[in-house]
Amino acid sequence: MTDTDALPFSHALRPAELAARKPTRFDIAPDAATCAAIAAWAGIEALETLRLKGTLTPTGRSDWALDAEFTARAVQACVVTLAPVTTDLRETVARRYLAQMETPAGDEIEIPEDTDAEPLPDRIDLGAVALEVLELALPLYPHAPDAAPVAAQAAPPGAAPIRDEDTRPFANLKSLLGGKPGGEDDQS
Repeated sequence: MTDTDALPFSHALRPAELAARKPTRFDIAPDAATCAAIAAWAGIEALETLRLKGTLTPTGRSDWALDAEFTARAVQACVVTLAPVTTDLRETVARRYLAQMETPAGDEIEIPEDTDAEPLPDRIDLGAVALEVLELALPLYPHAPDAAPVAAQAAPPGAAPIRDEDTRPFANLKSLLGGKPGGEDDQS
């Protein structure tokens, strides 16, 4: 995660200052000016709403679990027409913050079973979590419903363009099975 001072939205909680035996509930949503700053930061046209609601629960002696629901409404430009495309986003967020998490060393690392786990920081920034979820949930290629599909072809000079049929892994299976779907040859 990037430095939280550079982020347009921050809501940090210090685990050392939270109740050690019961969940801490949170419900954060930026105001309109902050939504505009987040939209500029994310490179989208507008962010109408953003909300992260959930709990930060102590687990074990010094570990924490974050469980939340993320919702947002983002406006992006259509990749074909540049018309505004509004997308409603909804994600379930689960993170585990471990006080005794080992930092991998060396060139080759083993991916742990709990891929939602990260080392416990001195403060957990819920705003940074919301921004990370937003970035991952935004459509890469927003497409307006009335926009025509785009067909693009590329090939080196002198070569035939690759067709969609050529990229399908089982495109030649029919010819290998005798030319009939299902692989049964006509014996009559």
